[in-house]
Amino acid sequence: MAWSSTERQALAETLRTADPDAPTLDEGWTVRHLLAHLVQRDHDPLANAKDQLSRRAPGEEKELGGLVDGARTPEGYEALRQRFLAGPPRWSPLSWAGGRLNLLEYVVHHEDVRRGDLGAVAPRTLPDGQLLALWRQLPTVARLRYRAAPVGVTLEWPNHQVYVVKRAEPGVVLRGQPVELALYLTGRRNAAEVGVFGEDTAVKQFEDWVSR
Repeated sequence: MAWSSTERQALAETLRTADPDAPTLDEGWTVRHLLAHLVQRDHDPLANAKDQLSRRAPGEEKELGGLVDGARTPEGYEALRQRFLAGPPRWSPLSWAGGRLNLLEYVVHHEDVRRGDLGAVAPRTLPDGQLLALWRQLPTVARLRYRAAPVGVTLEWPNHQVYVVKRAEPGVVLRGQPVELALYLTGRRNAAEVGVFGEDTAVKQFEDWVSR
């Protein structure tokens, strides 16, 4: 079984016990909105694209709103959860390329639900193979996000691997476990247990830039 399928099942179980009206790390989205997004992404990419192009405030998306409204009852919410659990249809690229496209998405959204109120939540213990698969997806995200960074950037998974994202001096090192780095790289810095190390001036330059 692909790690993305394992994570989808784990996320679906968390969604089963979560409060649908609870906040998530995605500003403007409740757990119900996030579940609707996952189903829309799997089953209706055109509607997903329309919502992105409309640039409406999070939580006010027109296409997504239909799925959210249909999940306002316990029965509707559970039906939507089961639809997510079943996975994308065979025609969807997310079905045959799930390992490359879904693992990071599911891991990050799983933590969006778990850490939504920014309370103290213990990190999950994931299999070594899943952590390695996630780590291998981080360089692509980091290169896109930090190509214009004012300093060099390196990712470090302590006692495991190091990846140089951008070679420049001075530079900073982003140090953390793969899940925490995934959260940091996708803009969830306040919820991520990631340390930023380097010369004081480099760290300040980087943190000022990344916070803009």
